[in-house]
Amino acid sequence: MQEKIHFYYTNDLHSNFENWSRVVAYFKAEKEKRKSEDSSCWMVDIGDHVDRVHPIAEAFMGKANVRLLNDAGFDLATIGNNEGITLAHDDLRHLYDEAEFQVTCANLHSMTADEPDWQQPTINIQSVGGVKVGVIGLTAPFNAFYELLDWHISPPYKTLEKYITELKKQSDVIVLLSHLGISEDQEIARRFGDVDLIIGGHTHHLLRDSEIINDTLITAAGKHCAFVGEVTLTWDHTAQSIVKKEAHTTDITHMAKDLRTEETLHDLSIRADKILGQPVIHLEQPIDVKWFQQTEIMQKLTDTIKDWTNADVAMLNAGILLDQLPAGDVTYKDIHHICPHPINPCTVELSGDELIEVVRASYTKELTELKLKGFGFRGEVIGKMIFSGIHVDTIFRDDGHEYVQQVTRNGSPLDPDKTYKVATADTFTFGRLLPEIAKSETKQYYLPEFLRDLLADTLRTHFG
Repeated sequence: MQEKIHFYYTNDLHSNFENWSRVVAYFKAEKEKRKSEDSSCWMVDIGDHVDRVHPIAEAFMGKANVRLLNDAGFDLATIGNNEGITLAHDDLRHLYDEAEFQVTCANLHSMTADEPDWQQPTINIQSVGGVKVGVIGLTAPFNAFYELLDWHISPPYKTLEKYITELKKQSDVIVLLSHLGISEDQEIARRFGDVDLIIGGHTHHLLRDSEIINDTLITAAGKHCAFVGEVTLTWDHTAQSIVKKEAHTTDITHMAKDLRTEETLHDLSIRADKILGQPVIHLEQPIDVKWFQQTEIMQKLTDTIKDWTNADVAMLNAGILLDQLPAGDVTYKDIHHICPHPINPCTVELSGDELIEVVRASYTKELTELKLKGFGFRGEVIGKMIFSGIHVDTIFRDDGHEYVQQVTRNGSPLDPDKTYKVATADTFTFGRLLPEIAKSETKQYYLPEFLRDLLADTLRTHFG
C-alpha cells in the first residue's frame, strides 16, 4: 500500500500582505481536497513572515502575523532573521505565545533565561497511515546581531549532527525547515543523507520544480508569496520507504482572495493606524526630503547618529527617507512611513585611506542612483551620501559627474594611517556596496534601535 503525504508552505512573506488572502484561499481549498482524499497535509511557514516594514507588523510587533497564521490554519513554522533580530528580546520571547501552530528552531538559544515556551528543537508528527515525520528548524546564524539581543544561534551543521541520529531513530521521514539560504541547503543535502526534504527560504530563491541532491529534495518559493509551494512524498508501507518525491511552486497572484482574511487585514490596518497615530511633534513648516540633494533633515539625522554612537564621522544615504513631512502633527505612523526599513545604526573602524575611498565611491553615479532591494533597505534608490564630522570638497567635470577633490576633518586632511570610527546604516556592512565598510574587522551594531528611532529623536530635538 502506498500513501501520499503533502506539505504546503510559504517563505519570506516579509509582511507583504498583498497576496496573503490568496495564500489562505488557495491553501484552504487544497486542504479540503486532501481531507476528502483522507490524505495527510501540513501547512508550514519557513520564516521572515514578520517584517516591520509594514505598519501592521510594526504596531503589533509581529503578533498580528501570528494571528494571520493561526487564522489560515498553519501547522508548523520556523523563524527567520526578521523575527529573530528586528524584535527586542522580550518581543521575540513572547511572539508565539498565542500561536496555534508548533514552532521549531533548533539552533536558537536564549542567553538570559530559559528557552521560550514555544521553542522546540524538533517536532514529531504522524500521517493518517502512521508514517512518522520528524521536523527540525534552523535559522541563519547572524550572531553579531542576535547576541546584542541576548540570543545565540548555534552552527547549523553542528546542530543537525546533534539531533539527526535521534530523529532517525524516531522517524520514518526527516524534514528540515531551513531559513539558511540555497547554498546552505545544498551543502546540507550533500552532508546529511538522512534528511529527506529541505523546505527553504532566506535567499528568496524560487525553485519552480525543486532540486534533488543525494536523494534529498530541496524546494523554496521565492518571496512575498507571489508563489506558494507544495511537496508530495509517496510512502510505500510494504517497502517502508519513500518511493517518490515531488515538489512544485504555484503562482497565485491571479487567484481569488479569501474574504475573511481581507476583512481581518482591514481591521488590523485600522487598529495599527490607531496604535501608531500618537503625535511625536508638531511641525510649523513642512520638511523637505530629496534623494539627490543635501537637506536639513538628512544633515541633522546624520549628525544625530554620529553623536549617538560617539563616532568621529557619520554617513547616511538620503534615499533612506522616502517622503516629505507636511506641516502639522507628526505621528509614529508618519515616521514609519518615511523610514520603514529594518535597519540598525552601526559603527565601523576605517583607516584614513579607507575612509577616503568610501567617500569617493559614495559620490559615484553608480552608487547614488543604485536601485537597491535587500540588506534591510526598503526604499527606491541609495541617493546622495550625507556626511557629518568631515568636509568634502568636490568639483563637477565636463562629463557632468561630481568628483571628490579633498576630504578634511576639523580643517585638516584625513590622516591616511589614523583609525576613524565611522557611524552609518548597517546596510553598508553587507555585500559589495562599499567594500571598505563591509570588510572592516571592527563592527559594532546597535540593537534594537532602528534608524527611525533616531529620526524621531532628531525631529524632537531639532524640529519640534
